[in-house]
Amino acid sequence: MRKNPAVWFEIYVQDTNRAKKFYESVFQGKLEKLNNPGLDMWAFPMEMTGSGAGGALVKMQGVPSGGNSTLVYFGCEDCSVEEGRVTKSGGRIHKNKFSIGQYGFISLVIDTEGNMFGLHSMK
Repeated sequence: MRKNPAVWFEIYVQDTNRAKKFYESVFQGKLEKLNNPGLDMWAFPMEMTGSGAGGALVKMQGVPSGGNSTLVYFGCEDCSVEEGRVTKSGGRIHKNKFSIGQYGFISLVIDTEGNMFGLHSMK
């Protein structure tokens, strides 16, 4: 199996503008519109030659948000910073920052569309 096998992620949403505003507010950056027929997609910043997976918010007919069994973790310098922006941006905290031992720290949060995602940092 290849190293870092995940190469893309999609977070399904019902209200694209609300979700876009939430993620741009929490991560203090802009998402970029992707032109895909029949889909409303907004990509997170990505570098095609960098490590890690790119991904996008997606509104797709027949695909609901929330309740999925996939958890995406976003890398952070200190996950408590982004965690601190979640409720101000309309989301909620599922589990505040906690240690995962030698692997750093994580926070589990829920976006405005009901999707849970993780924040990870080494400090």
